[in-house]
Amino acid sequence: MTHVGMPMPSTRRTYPHDDAPDTAALFRRIAALPDGPQRSALRQEVVCAWMPMATRLARRFSNGREPLEDLRQVAQLGLVKAVSRFDPDFGSAFEAFAIPTIVGEVKRHFRDNLWAVHVPRRVQELRIQVRTADRELRPTLDPRGHPASEIAAVSGLTEQEVRTGQAALHSFTTLSLEGARGHYEGKDPLAETLGCAEPGFDRIVDREALRPLLRALPERDRRILYMRFFREMNQSCIGEELGLSQMHVSRLIRRICESLRDQVMEDAA
Repeated sequence: MTHVGMPMPSTRRTYPHDDAPDTAALFRRIAALPDGPQRSALRQEVVCAWMPMATRLARRFSNGREPLEDLRQVAQLGLVKAVSRFDPDFGSAFEAFAIPTIVGEVKRHFRDNLWAVHVPRRVQELRIQVRTADRELRPTLDPRGHPASEIAAVSGLTEQEVRTGQAALHSFTTLSLEGARGHYEGKDPLAETLGCAEPGFDRIVDREALRPLLRALPERDRRILYMRFFREMNQSCIGEELGLSQMHVSRLIRRICESLRDQVMEDAA
């Protein structure tokens, strides 16, 4: 029975670590010193004292995708930032300030440097929410996967947001084009499912680029090109129809084509 006025026993468990040194006096000395070698040396001493905690936090994020040594360096960078920014006058313990700073630095490292495909931060957050909801539903996992409606009900997201998060689930790493599709051996390589460049697209681009230039040509130049490239007349026949020599027609066709090409290249630049 609990008496009125007495505090309720705490149900929160604590997990003491042996990597939380007492550096309160050092921080007070740092705060009282101006910038200079002595202050830098004291900061270095504090960083070294708290280094085991940074290593412990780095291990929490070790999952095989990123070397532990790299995570330790990122965590140590977060520790240096925490030591530089900590103000003992606020009254809070350094550990309470340093842990979020270090964890945030490690998470930022994962977010900004380890994605094989660039994914906006909002989509990364949706990915985490979708993955968390999927784990909650895992005891009743359907072989075909959970519908977006079920994940939306658990996560509080819209179905469109769920689908966006699902699309980012596999963006953290890339797949080899030589690897098989799906999870079964013997399937065709992923490269076999990819399309190739369509040469017709380039022809469309070239034709649309030339269209206004052809319209701006003098009447005789347009007529020469029409007879040569649309009616497939040879230069001698074109010359007979226009009263020109075959050599003159050849020079005209070369000049017109070179002029059109130069204009297209100038516009593209």
